[in-house]
Amino acid sequence: MIFKKLSELGEEEVSGLLSRGLDIQSVMPTVVEIVDDVQSNGDKALSEQTERFDGIRIGKFRVFEDEIEKAHDQVPEKLKKALEIALENIVAFHHQQLDRDLWMTETSPGVMAGQKIVPLDSVGAYVPGGRAAYPSSALMTVVPAKVAGVERVVVCTPPGKDGKVNPLTLVAADMSGADEIYRVGGVQAVAAMAFGTETISPVQKIVGPGNIYVTAAKLLLRSTVEIDMPAGPSEVLIIADYTAEPEVLASDMIAQAEHDPQSISVLVTDDEDLAIATRAEVEKQAKEAARREIVKKSLDRSAILTAATMEEAIGFSNSFAPEHLEIIVRDPMTVLNKIENAGSVFLGPYTPVAAGDYASGTNHVLPTSGYARLFSGLNADQFVKKITVQQISKDGLNLLSDAITILAEAEGLTAHAESVRKRLVEKRPK
Repeated sequence: MIFKKLSELGEEEVSGLLSRGLDIQSVMPTVVEIVDDVQSNGDKALSEQTERFDGIRIGKFRVFEDEIEKAHDQVPEKLKKALEIALENIVAFHHQQLDRDLWMTETSPGVMAGQKIVPLDSVGAYVPGGRAAYPSSALMTVVPAKVAGVERVVVCTPPGKDGKVNPLTLVAADMSGADEIYRVGGVQAVAAMAFGTETISPVQKIVGPGNIYVTAAKLLLRSTVEIDMPAGPSEVLIIADYTAEPEVLASDMIAQAEHDPQSISVLVTDDEDLAIATRAEVEKQAKEAARREIVKKSLDRSAILTAATMEEAIGFSNSFAPEHLEIIVRDPMTVLNKIENAGSVFLGPYTPVAAGDYASGTNHVLPTSGYARLFSGLNADQFVKKITVQQISKDGLNLLSDAITILAEAEGLTAHAESVRKRLVEKRPK
């Protein structure tokens, strides 16, 4: 772990923290091979590639109602209750993100311009799985699509060694409103949703987290299907001052570190004593962590940094553009007002990243690796098209005619200008 003053960071250390993207090119040859196979051979390729990577031969990819009903029986009530609470909050939050279906405004006398919202017809939600269950990812990808009005939401998730989808993932996808669920993961799932196979019909957009191969496949297929954003290992940056508790800061860094050996946790504080105390707590909690081997590797990539001022800390955060940004300071709103780049922000000492990961209602599918400079997190807006609408009266067109015709002719588009003049010429009586 890096433990330094921000001003003492070497060029290589700064570059390592700020340039943390995935090495997509290293996996691209394999990804291209699988994508081409699925495009050419459909279900046959899905079956062979699933056996190759998941070690299981799948006969039927579609998960039908009887298996979903059995999953509901297998999942304990307390887990279903937790899913219901999360679901309710996620639905409520994403409803607030929706724009009006249709609006019009008068931009000048006689000129009405507006916008019509139309949901996408179909969306594919990739939910990681296989060795573990990620029901929260089913909630976070399916719910906003259904809230936005998408008619067909397809879930693809890897099977376990028994050839089945984890029951908890199945229940979460079902409760979220998924219309179709398939036991297929990895690059082959992304390719199937993009091109379609004998079993899986293609979708218009693919969303959801995944490993480097899934991310590479999504990027490769952007000319065929829209995607949400590139995604890499999870990360958190914490801005803290003297009001923060070292135990809490350390626990949030450990929580992030347990995701993946490539995850990054960064604390930036203007309080040197807090930095020292937090480092001691991180070392202590890391030894006690259930996933200590993963945590150790992640912390090797992480940092505790001391800033001369809070302004310096904020500036570093904006350069880092974290997936998750915790602000644990005396006046968090003042800091928030200066934040320009972040996937999701967590204010105050009682707002851990885990709340957004599961149940507060905000979406946990977020830009990583600095992509928060360019992308928003997954939201209801990403599942709709916005169609502009206009209606102009004769008087309104008269008022605009000079501006339109002058600009059209300046661009050499005389027919554009004539399309205006033809409408305004006085009609001769027949």
